[in-house]
Amino acid sequence: MSREEVFPLVDEAGNVVGSATRKECHSGTFWLHPVVHLHVFNSKGELYLQKRSMLKDVQPGKWDTAVGGHVDFGESILQALAREVREELGITEAEFKPLFVYPYRSTTEYELVNAYYTVYDGPITPDPVEVDEGKFWPLDEIKNSIGKEVLTPNFEMEFEKVLDFLKK
Repeated sequence: MSREEVFPLVDEAGNVVGSATRKECHSGTFWLHPVVHLHVFNSKGELYLQKRSMLKDVQPGKWDTAVGGHVDFGESILQALAREVREELGITEAEFKPLFVYPYRSTTEYELVNAYYTVYDGPITPDPVEVDEGKFWPLDEIKNSIGKEVLTPNFEMEFEKVLDFLKK
């Protein structure tokens, strides 16, 4: 019924060099494609994490970045970020501050991660299809969960980068 999602293929500088379907990008081709991540802090310094839906094709049931999603072909990074934030958490008003961009290779795909953060204390309405649940975590609780199969491997690695970035 729904058409196959098409993602841009990019070089490590983020320049579009082609396109491929979601299935192609997640089938071990390791074609580099852009994704967006948003780390949502509240004013108490806690970090919102989402528990990935068990229906997800990558890391189902694990706690992850508040928002993470693919950039659709023809969409800008900020358009994709705003769409994903709206779809996954119901947030329509937030200021996105850039953190960093880096390539990440998992066992099935190769992503160019465009990471952002925001400080947000408003209502959050997780999409029950995209997200099983979500909550703000004290940073120490996140640190104590690393390496215990609770968090996605990508989030564990990125969390350290976020903390280093925010110390600057």
